[in-house]
Amino acid sequence: MGETPPSVPTDQGHDRACFQTRGLTRVFGEGTTQVRALRGVDLTIPSGEVVVLLGASGSGKSTLLNILGGLDRATDGAFEFRGRDMTTITDTALTRFRRDHVGFVFQFYNLMPSLTARENVELVTEIAADPMPALEALDLVGLAERADHFPAEMSGGEQQRVAIARAIAKRPEVMLCDEPTGALDSATGVRVLQALKRVNRDLGSTVLLITHNAGVAAMADRVITLADGEVRESRRNEHPVEPEALSW
Repeated sequence: MGETPPSVPTDQGHDRACFQTRGLTRVFGEGTTQVRALRGVDLTIPSGEVVVLLGASGSGKSTLLNILGGLDRATDGAFEFRGRDMTTITDTALTRFRRDHVGFVFQFYNLMPSLTARENVELVTEIAADPMPALEALDLVGLAERADHFPAEMSGGEQQRVAIARAIAKRPEVMLCDEPTGALDSATGVRVLQALKRVNRDLGSTVLLITHNAGVAAMADRVITLADGEVRESRRNEHPVEPEALSW
């Protein structure tokens, strides 16, 4: 029997940290080619927040996100998801964690070109434990009327919102977003950020958003800055603004 996946309280557990790391380290390679992508990261990320991760290329942002999302494992240190130790669980349990609790959104949309928006979202609903109807997920990101359109018939911003709808269709506790506006102009990027903010409000999902764009930080509840694999600053934003008020 494989290890059971991390249990998650049905009330979304907002009184418990979503993620907690202690001394998290990730090393790639050996000897003279060794790269220390993370150098002892200590973080506490509360549940239900929008968190922006800032930092230059090579600062460790994507490596950290991949470990938190169960796509990679740390070399050393501890990592907990809502009180559950994630550093010692089996690969099977880690796969279940990704499937049941995490929605991923990347810079490139990874949509199936031969499928409509609705069908792309339904790819996830077929494997989710408690899926949201595809049309409902598309409506959350403002694209219900585009459900039967193919990716080639949609703008880049619309395709990204379909990717968000696909991620949220399994009702994830966590949305992990790696440069979701990186390939978009500012006006289109704002619409994508509005969709993520709505997911945070309507589903209570914790949203972690990687960006090079410091202006996006104004919409976050919490801003974490990384440099050279270390956390240089973690601060609470007392007055987050709405995405439409952002400028960059």
